[in-house]
Amino acid sequence: MDALSLDEFIALEDELSDEEKLVRDTTRRWVSERFLPIVGEHFENATFPDEVAREVAELGLFGGSLPPKYGCAGMNQVAYGLAQQELEYGDSGLRSFVSVQGSLCMFPIYRFGSEEQRTKYLPKMAAGELIGCFGLTEPDAGSDPGSMKTRATRDGSDYILHGQKMWITNSPIADLCIVWAKTDGDDAKDIRGFIVERDREGVECPTTHHKMSLRASHTGEILLDEVRVPAENILPETKGLGSPLACLNQARFGIAWGALGAARACFDEALAYGNERIVFGKPITAKQLIQKQLADSATQIALGQWMMHHLSRLKDRQGGRILPYQVSMAKRNNVAIALEVARTCRSILGGNGISAEFASIRHMLNLESVYTYEGTHEVHTLIVGRGLTGQDAF
Repeated sequence: MDALSLDEFIALEDELSDEEKLVRDTTRRWVSERFLPIVGEHFENATFPDEVAREVAELGLFGGSLPPKYGCAGMNQVAYGLAQQELEYGDSGLRSFVSVQGSLCMFPIYRFGSEEQRTKYLPKMAAGELIGCFGLTEPDAGSDPGSMKTRATRDGSDYILHGQKMWITNSPIADLCIVWAKTDGDDAKDIRGFIVERDREGVECPTTHHKMSLRASHTGEILLDEVRVPAENILPETKGLGSPLACLNQARFGIAWGALGAARACFDEALAYGNERIVFGKPITAKQLIQKQLADSATQIALGQWMMHHLSRLKDRQGGRILPYQVSMAKRNNVAIALEVARTCRSILGGNGISAEFASIRHMLNLESVYTYEGTHEVHTLIVGRGLTGQDAF
């Protein structure tokens, strides 16, 4: 009996345009040929291949859904999502690198910046000439960003920024930081966004060491010691906590797509391994328990794909916006099922599942971070709950 592929089960191929397929296939080929051969070594050594930035830029993946006017590819949401999925098939660190650049740095400049700021920064960021990072999380302000302590005090035509941000992807290599700070007092409505160039006096971005997850990714801090920033660097349309949360919603949408790529990588590996692993005279894929594990994993991946395809089409029809509750549901669900698929597939590999020669353990460890960052699983549970009940449980 001929086996059906996961793509045949999902059956979305006919729903994709030629352009969407081209974005997916081009990204898939690049990840397969250029990134997968080197990611294992980088993960073990806790390094990131910085040289891929220009290659990613050439693929049009930095700010992929932003307008061509600013040097971006102008992809629709399905094409953008499929690209994120293929990037995370390679590694969550790669997708995070691209997602932070596009969704958390370029998007706030595009959405909340002035036209002068857009033309100054976005083309260079799209080309990979400038790398950005996003500074919101603080040592005492993770899930409650409104309690941030970073301050921006007006001083003539400048602002003086002081504070600390942590768990910041890309900060050790960033050329600029999108920093969120309170300007007038302790009220969250006073939060504004600032473009802070890395070379300003008082800015330090030390690396965070000893990670057991996202090892093939730059993670660090942003330390701001009385940093003088001209008022022209403020993102003029930012006001209150809703501004950074809008950026996070943009990023979470990409995460919801990307996590499925990690799940598929684990599934593909476990299926191929199971077909070759002979136990008691048969491939282990002929065993009932293994088939149940694969069937459950494939079902969850398919459900996640259908959800993201629908939300992406909806987002395109609605001018690039969907409800934040829908984004939280997708991020919460897809990361959780991806983590479960990774754990299951690692177990199918048996003892080999803990070897760095295989990808499932790497994806499993990475997804532990994805499960937590940009809104923990628990926080997204409460966001969805608030959307369903109208009651705030925070």
